[in-house]
Amino acid sequence: MPKILIVTGDAAESLEVMYPYQRLLEEGYEVDIAAPSVKKLQFVVHDFTDGFDTYTEKAGYTWPADVAFADVDPAQYVALVIPGGRAPEYIRNDPDVQRIVRHFMGADLPVAQLCHAPQ
Repeated sequence: MPKILIVTGDAAESLEVMYPYQRLLEEGYEVDIAAPSVKKLQFVVHDFTDGFDTYTEKAGYTWPADVAFADVDPAQYVALVIPGGRAPEYIRNDPDVQRIVRHFMGADLPVAQLCHAPQ
């Protein structure tokens, strides 16, 4: 079964992690979630509140990471998903995330980027 990798961290947007995760499973892919370490991640929900000029952030789903960035062998995966939220603010500086993304871009493999992911 082909595998797809999602790279994320705490404060990723809940729906931008969970929706692709569930849909890819439904399509028959095995999906791994990679994070800075193997732990329970805390995702968030950004929403608008009457009277606010910008969005608010509330706790969203929690979900366990399957693998740490340092332990990812990107050659095991056919595609990469990078959710948005606030996680891209700090995972972009991780040398292993950079290594993973370079692998997919260099091999011209699919990379899905949601919202703030291109950061």
